[in-house]
This record gives sequence, C-alpha cells and structure tokens, in this order.
Amino acid sequence: MGNEKQEEKQGMKNEQIRQVGSLNLNENKEKHKIKLLTIIGEVEGHEAVSGNTKATKYEHLLPMLAEVEDSEEIEGLLILLNTLGGDVEAGLSIAEMIASLSKPTVSLVLGGSHSIGGPLAVSAKYSFIVPSGTMIVHPVRSSGMFIGVAQSLRNMIKTQDRITRFLASHSRMSQGRIEELMLNQTDLVKDVGTLLEGREAVREGLIDEVGGMSDALGKLHEMIDEARGKKSEI
Repeated sequence: MGNEKQEEKQGMKNEQIRQVGSLNLNENKEKHKIKLLTIIGEVEGHEAVSGNTKATKYEHLLPMLAEVEDSEEIEGLLILLNTLGGDVEAGLSIAEMIASLSKPTVSLVLGGSHSIGGPLAVSAKYSFIVPSGTMIVHPVRSSGMFIGVAQSLRNMIKTQDRITRFLASHSRMSQGRIEELMLNQTDLVKDVGTLLEGREAVREGLIDEVGGMSDALGKLHEMIDEARGKKSEI
C-alpha cells in the first residue's frame, strides 16, 4: 500500500513537470516548502508557437504564481531560466507578477535569459547566473506589416521604455546604462545590442550574483528563514 502511494505521488510529480515545468520541493532538511518554476524555450503569448518549439505558456504561469502568493503551503519560489525571449507583453506580465509576490523569490539563469528573459530574471528578489550563462539586451523588434509607421514606432519606443524601466527598477543598473547597452552596434553580428556573460552581467549590476543551484537554493532557504523570523516577531 505504501509503495502504491509513493508511485502515485511520483507519477503526479512527473506529470506536473511534463505539463508545466514546475515541482514542489518540500523534502529538504529545513522543512521549507518551495515551488520550483522553469521558464524555458520561447515565452508564448496570445499566439501559439510552432509545435517543434519548446515554449513556456503564460496562461499556465499566471495561475501558478497566484497560487504561490495565496497558498500557506508555499513559502518561497525558485525560478530556473533558459529562454531566448518571446512575446513581450506576456513576458512583462509574468515579470510584473513575480515582482509583486510578497514571498521570497530567487531566480537562476542557466543557459541564457535573453530579450524579454531579462525582466523575468531580475523580477525575483534575488538573482543568480551561472558563469557560462548569458543575457542579451537588445531593442524591441517587430515583424510583419506596419499600418501607420510613425504611430507604430512611437508604440515600440514606449514598449522599450517599459522594459528598460522595469530592468532598472529591479536591478542595480541605471536606465541610461541599459539603453546604452541596448543600442550598442559593435557587440552582436547583424544586430544591435549587447551580450553579457555571467560575471559581466553581475559587474554591470543586472544580476545580483554568479552562482549555481546550491547557491540559489541556499539563498532562498536563508530568505525563508528570515521571513519566518519576522512572522514570529509579530
């Protein structure tokens, strides 16, 4: 009977990972209840991406983030990122929701967190990047036909400003420096922008610290202990 329950529990875990790339981590020695969330591939917005493309669907993430905030069973959130970017509005909505959580949140950039992945990485209260990880900061792009070029350009500039303001508000970089890197013409082949490797991203102030899984989990446990201490003082 016990084996059946364990198998059922493992089956539910596997299905949760397969469907939405998340997992509850609650078997640690500190007895902290942590939600693990992955943002991989392309951030999918209102339009579905190609069936052959790995994607993170924002309609899956938003309810999950609401659960993180509301549940007494979840004390902290760990976000693993390896994304080339994707839908700007979807990415910003996810980033804003993560930033608004009252619980401890830590992000870890693995392969990369490019384009709209930048706001997603810095939306956590503390961010890590592995030494080989990369961040690409570049201007907002659009594809397709424009109706009313001047108006479309103004809207793109406004959208870009929303992104740079968010990055500046949730990191140690100034908006001016972000825009400077974003419009750099010397770093990327056939493109405008800047690629920052792990330690460069930390030196620039975009990411808090270079580290890996143990560092990210260690920091999150530390933040949860601090949050528990504040609750006990009330």
